[in-house]
Amino acid sequence: MTDPLLTRYDAPGRPEALVLMLHGGKPRSRLAVDGRSASWQRSAWMQRTIAPRAHEAGVGVWLVRYRQRGWNGGTDRVADARHALDAVRGDLGDVPVVLLGHSMGARVAVHVADDPSVVGVVGLAPWWSAQDPVRTLAGRTLVAAHGRRDRITSYAETARYVERARRVAVDATLRDMGALGHYMLTGADQWNDVALESALQVLDSAPA
Repeated sequence: MTDPLLTRYDAPGRPEALVLMLHGGKPRSRLAVDGRSASWQRSAWMQRTIAPRAHEAGVGVWLVRYRQRGWNGGTDRVADARHALDAVRGDLGDVPVVLLGHSMGARVAVHVADDPSVVGVVGLAPWWSAQDPVRTLAGRTLVAAHGRRDRITSYAETARYVERARRVAVDATLRDMGALGHYMLTGADQWNDVALESALQVLDSAPA
């Protein structure tokens, strides 16, 4: 695979906006992402579930499939996401975009949130650290959702990142998902609802 792939659920007619989904991955791996990737499958399942309701609001839902599974320092995954954002503009023009990322996907999202089409980021069980930028969120909205039983990524680290983001973002909030864990299997309906509702709220709050 030479370019990241895009799975598209386009809203009927001319879309008013787009949710661009970014799936999770591993800290380091050069393996190609294929249809057997559990991280991609989880996001694909969420995409299929939320797309009909998003379409009722005139919003399309696209999912990026990275070229490789690992963060690997970030450069290539950031390039994958920027390639996808260019594809959105090429096909849909200057529609507002919300980046919806799970785990590593939320990390990718905040690195590319400075793209001119992006109006905000929704991070689900995000993998964020003190090294991840907040300057990219200037003038944008951030919503994070994290469960207290997550043993893969850190609720406390997410809270610290959101607090840093409040200095530059239009708004930055953290939704406590209570006793839920990382993989969005338990409480799947809650994760789906939070993902879609947060993305639509970000779009509603974006400047016209």
